[in-house]
Amino acid sequence: MESFISVTGIAAPMMQINIDTDQIIPTRYLGGTDAKGYGAHLFANARFITEGQPNPSFILNQSPFDQAQILLSDRNFGCGSSRERAPKALREFGFRSMIAPSFGGIFFNNCFRNGLLPVVLPIEQIVEMVDVVEKSKGAIHVTVDLQSQTVVCNDVTYSFSAPATLREMLMQGKDEIDQTLLRGTQIDAWRASDRAKRPWAYTKAI
Repeated sequence: MESFISVTGIAAPMMQINIDTDQIIPTRYLGGTDAKGYGAHLFANARFITEGQPNPSFILNQSPFDQAQILLSDRNFGCGSSRERAPKALREFGFRSMIAPSFGGIFFNNCFRNGLLPVVLPIEQIVEMVDVVEKSKGAIHVTVDLQSQTVVCNDVTYSFSAPATLREMLMQGKDEIDQTLLRGTQIDAWRASDRAKRPWAYTKAI
């Protein structure tokens, strides 16, 4: 699992509501078992006019936003089906964080497991950042810091809160299995204590 502490970079504004996982990575690109290669098809229906021909009006085809590491969006980003390839596609493209007023629940959790930080901020604060980014044509960068749980744009600091367990996982780059293994000593101690209290529960069946 990839870790995340902070990122400073270009923020691309995509202020639409209900951007679902099929828009992020269309169904036709989900075939096979390979967990890679999805970044090339990120937002394919909007990003390309025809297969392989970029749409010049789409924000991620415009410089410098084609190098964006942060995405600014509107309500309910990542809604729809639970496909994990949606955050994988965003990460492969180069994104490290998405900032929106709300996210699809499963998508939100999947982001943490794929090296991405979803940040929830009020729409008014996101609109302020979009205004700064658009007026500077992407020249003013945004910083997202998971350790301090802050977003900084044009010397203005916004605070957010990430779920404690998911925050710890992402900062350490450790998933649930890794975190369980870190507690091996406590688990062994509990099992020894439980064995002493309930020895019959540990008797092997003949």
